[in-house]
Amino acid sequence: MMLTRLANVAALVVMPFVLTGVINRVKSLWSGRKGPPVLQLAYDVRRLFQKSSVYSTTSTPLFRVAPYVFLATAVGSALIAPLLGSTPLASFQLDFVWFAYVWGLGRVAIMLAALDTGSSFEGMGAAREAVFSSLLEPALFLVTGALSFVGGRRTLHEALAPHLHAGASAFVWGAAVVAMLIVLQVETARMPVDDPTTHLELTMVHEVMILDHSGPDLACIHLGSAIKLFVGASIVATLLNPWAGSGGAACATANLALTLAAGVVIGTIESLVARLKLRSVPQYIVIALAAGAVALLATVWRVEGLE
Repeated sequence: MMLTRLANVAALVVMPFVLTGVINRVKSLWSGRKGPPVLQLAYDVRRLFQKSSVYSTTSTPLFRVAPYVFLATAVGSALIAPLLGSTPLASFQLDFVWFAYVWGLGRVAIMLAALDTGSSFEGMGAAREAVFSSLLEPALFLVTGALSFVGGRRTLHEALAPHLHAGASAFVWGAAVVAMLIVLQVETARMPVDDPTTHLELTMVHEVMILDHSGPDLACIHLGSAIKLFVGASIVATLLNPWAGSGGAACATANLALTLAAGVVIGTIESLVARLKLRSVPQYIVIALAAGAVALLATVWRVEGLE
């Protein structure tokens, strides 16, 4: 048990930087460039922590606290996520509710900080984020609820382990994979929902909300975003991991490999797929909502079939 906890801590410390670096390297290879080092984000975060933050005269203490709340919520979600495909650092009954709400709390903190600046651009980004999250959270609850019911499990890491012993279970699993991939893209502001490298304020969503942050505050946001990316990719990897829930080196190795594979897929998508129009993003998120609803209906069908 202690070895498993240490492995989870090590993965939480290292993998957010590695996964982000893999995505950036894949994007560079697709464009014919060598690309930055895999650990470039770690160097950037260290550099930002060595600087001082600059604050606008219109901002309040809320603006200063929000980045640290965002980082704390990202770490809080990582504590109950199966980073290595098995037992997480913490677990309790119905912890997937905690997972959804700590992600929501971090999102709200960044949105409030954006509104606190008094900037119309950042307020525009916060409004877009609010619209997207209002559709995304029900999809997350539908998927986790369906997985919990179909497997008879009440904790996140147990519910995510594949249970493909029946046709309905396989259908729920497939719908969950589709929904969680979209949740990952939206929550981490990746293509085709958002472009993390854009510099055009009118099309930004996440990046426009953090334009006024600098120094350690910006480092906390970058680090929190990388942790959320790793957590989301780990959840998708656990859904795809045939050894999920068994523990051991094979399970952890497979989960880390699948997490990196998810990073390769994300980098490839961002290189080959154009960003969606803003009015099309809610329609894209509705796909996750529909997949979650289908998963829940398939669960009901299975339960009625057993009766």
